[in-house]
Amino acid sequence: MEEFKKTNRKLTTASGRPYAEHENSQSVGKRGPLLLQDFILHEKMAHFNRERIPERVVHAKGTGAYGTFKVTHDISRYTKAKIFNQIGKTAKIFLRFSTVGGEKGSADSERDPRGFALKFYTEDGNWDLVGNNTPVFFIKDPKKFSDFIHTQKRDPRTNLKSPTMMWDFWSLNPESLHQVMILMSDRGTPYSYRHMDGFGSHTYSMINAENERVWVKFHFKTQQGIKNFTGPEADAMRTQDMDHSQRDLVEAIDRGEFPKWSVKIQVMTEEEAKTFRWNPFDLSKIWPHGEFPLIDLGEIELNEVPRNYFAHVEQAAFAPSNLVDGIGFSPDKMLQGRILSYADAHRYRLGVNYEQIPVNACPFMVSNYHRDGQMRVDGNGNEDPNYYPNSFGDVVPDESYKEPAWELESNVADWYDRNEGEGDNDHYTQPGDLFRKVMTDADRQNLINNIVGAMSGISGPRRDQIINLQLCHWFRADISLGMAVASGLGIDAAAAMQKQQH
Repeated sequence: MEEFKKTNRKLTTASGRPYAEHENSQSVGKRGPLLLQDFILHEKMAHFNRERIPERVVHAKGTGAYGTFKVTHDISRYTKAKIFNQIGKTAKIFLRFSTVGGEKGSADSERDPRGFALKFYTEDGNWDLVGNNTPVFFIKDPKKFSDFIHTQKRDPRTNLKSPTMMWDFWSLNPESLHQVMILMSDRGTPYSYRHMDGFGSHTYSMINAENERVWVKFHFKTQQGIKNFTGPEADAMRTQDMDHSQRDLVEAIDRGEFPKWSVKIQVMTEEEAKTFRWNPFDLSKIWPHGEFPLIDLGEIELNEVPRNYFAHVEQAAFAPSNLVDGIGFSPDKMLQGRILSYADAHRYRLGVNYEQIPVNACPFMVSNYHRDGQMRVDGNGNEDPNYYPNSFGDVVPDESYKEPAWELESNVADWYDRNEGEGDNDHYTQPGDLFRKVMTDADRQNLINNIVGAMSGISGPRRDQIINLQLCHWFRADISLGMAVASGLGIDAAAAMQKQQH
């Protein structure tokens, strides 16, 4: 059949019927009206009208490639996941990079976090690790997610991007300060997808063969070296090549310069989590590397550009709910919210059977009782029962995959706000440490310039209120940072600091 397809490249309809009149419609005479019976015209136009599936609500602009994951170090003491069970073992992967807030036509060099979404095709099913190029995020409760994303999109009246909306939200949510500081630094404008780190960001769990659980964070350290644009360089690239990162990745792989990342984890025991000074499941905070050092795990390499962008990159669907035995969830609230929302978004955008699309399909055995639905393209379970329990089929649960129970620390259910919880209301120590201890003098100056430029776009009757509230956050993170931002905005820095102290 494959040989027949290669040697019989005739133009056909979607049903396989060869035809000749691809450019001219059937009409009554040379100038007459068209005939309804020209089904080729209908098929072409009807398919064209449906070529654009809804773009992703977030992460709309992106690129991706296939590659390989290889185990380089033994971590069996932490997990029984089969993908890690032997040094030298490999698995196929698909990695999609993206910007977060822009539409599909936006520029690759926009100031924005970058998505870093990985799909591992494993013998125990597909494992999706959905992260960014930053270890933290703007919010820590999923109820705020839609509101936050609305501020990154377009104003409902002007249909324009609005700095006022962005800074109004950030000023009213101090938990966002850590991520905003990263975003406003040069890390907010990576030179390319190859020259940035990736993070699983969320806290996950690992379970070993003895059913012992630890908490983990995943890190992907670029072997190409970190390289960022300054703000002016990123602005210039938007005018030169809006698809710079897409082009850079494709051309590098085509040249045989396969990008690589070292895969590492941080590990925290359940006992350490109970006494850690911050909530270890708070997505707006990191685990300090000095206390929880990076542990080597493996390496990923990208070495294959998909032959068709739409079929692979545009239809790729990643969901944190796709885990494998030996890797589990955690009480991370944002992760808990994304368990539902990601898969739900894919069912809306691609259809309920989106996991049968080749890029999303598990290459190993899939057995369940899902049936029917739009775009079902496999055997639909054939004649097997579509219910369980039953007396006829052989698809049964495997008890060896059962996870150990969680020990919950409370029996009180409530709606906890941002001012409650141990360590939850310290939004300033880690951003302050990032500014003072991690950034160089050049990094700090570029950060200040970028903040001043971005906050200068705040307008409207609430302008002063929004600026003053955000200045309060900068001062609380670091006094010199607050002074510099206030001065850059033309505000009396000394008076502003005195006002904050009162």
